[in-house]
Amino acid sequence: MSTCHARMMVWCVSAILLVGPGCAALSPGGSTVVVKRTQMHMGTLVSITAVGANDQAANDAINVGFQEIKRLERLLSTWIPDSELSRVNASAAVRPVHVSPETLTVVQRAMQVAEMTGGGFNIAIGPAVDVWNVIEGQRIPTESELDALRPLVNLQAVRADVRAQTIFLEKAGMRIDVGGIGKGYAADQAVDALRRAGAIAGVVALSGDIKTFGRLPDGKMFPVGIQHPREDGSVLVWIDLQDEAISTAGDYERFFERDGVRYHHILDPRTLQPAHSCQSVTVIAREGVWADGLDTGIFVMGAELGMRLVEALPDMEAIIVDAEGHLLVSSGLKQRVRLP
Repeated sequence: MSTCHARMMVWCVSAILLVGPGCAALSPGGSTVVVKRTQMHMGTLVSITAVGANDQAANDAINVGFQEIKRLERLLSTWIPDSELSRVNASAAVRPVHVSPETLTVVQRAMQVAEMTGGGFNIAIGPAVDVWNVIEGQRIPTESELDALRPLVNLQAVRADVRAQTIFLEKAGMRIDVGGIGKGYAADQAVDALRRAGAIAGVVALSGDIKTFGRLPDGKMFPVGIQHPREDGSVLVWIDLQDEAISTAGDYERFFERDGVRYHHILDPRTLQPAHSCQSVTVIAREGVWADGLDTGIFVMGAELGMRLVEALPDMEAIIVDAEGHLLVSSGLKQRVRLP
């Protein structure tokens, strides 16, 4: 289940964006340097911004961050034929595959998110996403086609053995894809790498999965603008982040319309139809892996149940636009969000 993330605009580093990738800007006090660079990894643009004592220190930290993301991509990407997850998928119904602690952790977290969201998040739903093919095919699959796929999207048939450190898919034709949670995990790990490399503060952004740490040299937090789900290029709300992650799932970037109905790629694992209870869901958490997985799961659950879940979880907040376009903000964010 790949999450279609909102285009989040990290305006806190807009001045650095004007300078350009690989360039640095001194803070007003001249004591630190802010550097931003962008590369392509995990099938998307990855931007890393680091605040360092000097240009060399910031760039060295960014290099370490990109190396960590590339390392995780080689484990988790299903577009790499010999990645660990590709080998798991190729061995469906044949044998368990031994995997790294990182791959096992991501799959375990995905299972936890699935349980938390009542099955709203499901890393085995890929075969159903393929048959919809909302970008290129734009055809509506028949119920018989979807019924034939139901055994392949059963998350109970995904066996993650912690002791043996293996993953096994019980049915031939099954495959798992952690695109809806793996980028948040990668952002977490990249931030840890930046910290170890000596960065004072920064941002790791894998498309719409953003993780921040520390503050800007002027003491300000990192402002992020959340895309309006029905007004292309417009900001819905602003939120300032410090040592937090943010991720958005929306129905507005990969979709087609037929007879007034919007068909998009975020499928309800129970019906294998596009979920229509929300227009967008943004989750803010301490860790990107939770924000990344929960935004999709809550989108499927719907605004009421999803917000109830968020309010029950510690260190978790959400901004939800329901199916009618109403804005819902969790209690911990009411004093933090700013309208444009």
